[in-house]
Amino acid sequence: MEDHRISNVVVLGGGTAGWMTASYLGKALGRYATITVLEAPSIPKIGVGEATVPNLHKTFFDFLGIPEEEWMRECNASFKMAVKFVNWRTPGEGEAVGRQLRGRPDHYYHLFGLLPTHQNLPLSHYWAAKSLGGQTTEQFDYACYRESPIIDARLSPRFADGTKWTNYAWHFDAHLVADFLKRFAIQKQGVVHVQDEMTDATIDQRGHITSLKTKEGRTIEGDLFVDCSGFRGLLINKVMREPFLDMSDHLLNDSAVATAVPHDDEAHGVEPATSAIAMKSGWTWKIPMLDRFGTGYVYSSRFADADEAAKDLCALWNLDPEEQPLNHVKFRVGRNRRTWVRNCVSIGLSSCFLEPLESTGIYFITAALYQLGKHFPDKRFDPVLIESFNREIETMFDDSRDFLQAHFTLAPRTDTPFWRACKDLVLPDDIQHKIAQYRAGLAINMPVTDEATYYENFEAEFRNFWTNSSYYCIFAGLDVLPDHPLPALAFRPDAMEGAEPVFAQIKQKQAELLKTLPSTYEYLRELHGR
Repeated sequence: MEDHRISNVVVLGGGTAGWMTASYLGKALGRYATITVLEAPSIPKIGVGEATVPNLHKTFFDFLGIPEEEWMRECNASFKMAVKFVNWRTPGEGEAVGRQLRGRPDHYYHLFGLLPTHQNLPLSHYWAAKSLGGQTTEQFDYACYRESPIIDARLSPRFADGTKWTNYAWHFDAHLVADFLKRFAIQKQGVVHVQDEMTDATIDQRGHITSLKTKEGRTIEGDLFVDCSGFRGLLINKVMREPFLDMSDHLLNDSAVATAVPHDDEAHGVEPATSAIAMKSGWTWKIPMLDRFGTGYVYSSRFADADEAAKDLCALWNLDPEEQPLNHVKFRVGRNRRTWVRNCVSIGLSSCFLEPLESTGIYFITAALYQLGKHFPDKRFDPVLIESFNREIETMFDDSRDFLQAHFTLAPRTDTPFWRACKDLVLPDDIQHKIAQYRAGLAINMPVTDEATYYENFEAEFRNFWTNSSYYCIFAGLDVLPDHPLPALAFRPDAMEGAEPVFAQIKQKQAELLKTLPSTYEYLRELHGR
């Protein structure tokens, strides 16, 4: 019987996407296939994405069999319990600490955990009823979750003995992650590393790639080719000629200027959250790690030029733009029409990119690798597998695009041309329907209520990554409330009364955690052996 198994996989490009791909496929395919990474040493890596989402460990590092403590130490990793949105509701210049709004700094959190429930309804329903009825003025993220005051106090998502009490993601140095995975893939999995530059590709009569030609005269043959060449899309766009669907009519930001800033952790602590600080023409990220934080101003080139963006970023952190090393990045917003074409799969920036808000970059890589493993072909390249994979990626991307666009469209800021232009963009029908559901008091996109099940169930997580909790955090955080409470609650006064102990338990747990948790700085120092 003829053996149709894929025997040679070629990954074009290193960086985070390339070495994540090589490591994942090295584990998934084992000794049955040779994996070669062709990496051009002269091509700079983007490396601006240093924040992740919670699925990274279960779906990637756990799959590889690498303990969390091991890879965290190698990558200067820290913890992330939320995205902290600063100044998205108040006009003015970018400020690292939120301007005053209703007597407190203007910030809100997008937290990872699923919402608690009472009588089979998310706690958001009860908070909305209380808020609309004038029975509470407390922000949604502080009333319904344990984590918000813990993040304010810069405490750890783990107790001193290592016990985990909440779901969290990570911050890390993307270059260190790529280097760590490169060593792992080569030393532990036998991945072949070729440092050379692709100059051409050979195509057969079916339109399949059969080999890559290099600058130094090599011919690298393969059955399956994975394009991790970044925004250049050397295989998927240039060789396979797959069109890239520009989506700048949904998201205006197309540029970033980034840098790293030293930080006195002992004096100020380490925040266990990514900050997204609203600016005149976009927003700035702050990603804390030990001894420093990564930061970058994500902006629209229609409303600011590179010099203006650099000046505004440096003013935010009191840096000298003439002295500070700055990395300017231009990115494309959108996705390929098809992620997988014949025997070429694009992963990472060559496949799709939104913008850094909500840390979707690493998420898209992880999700694509999971789906590639699930749909992995043989040499016959069954079109049903390819079409199913492409549908999954398209749904994942478009759902995330809509969610991000809603951040800008619903933000009440109209003080600059950028923020006014965001209001003129048309929201797609799907997110408009979700907003209508929210305004009618319904839960959105909430297929599961058990947090443990959700974070163990990869299919549920990838198909419904943005849960009711996510939508409520953003919508309520931007001061968008339902038009009225869920009408069914009017017939269940006992349910409203019964929800009060749930709110009280959250307050009690917050107080206990504030007394017993170590600081994030203390925990990370111990973890990293500093």
